[in-house]
Amino acid sequence: MTEPTLRITQVRSTIGRTQDQRDTVRSLGLKRIRHTVIQPDRPEIRGMLRKVPHLVTFEQIDAASEEADA
Repeated sequence: MTEPTLRITQVRSTIGRTQDQRDTVRSLGLKRIRHTVIQPDRPEIRGMLRKVPHLVTFEQIDAASEEADA
């Protein structure tokens, strides 16, 4: 059984945000608006998402839909 994953997309710019919010978005692997990354659904990642909910959107994806997208 594979661990659940999250599809995270940056939807707002980090311009004018605090340095720790910029660092959090970068740590998630996001580089620009509309950039999407896949991250494991872990407590550390969820904590980062709670810090910048106004800059990103995310959804939990399962292994079946992840294979269909590939």
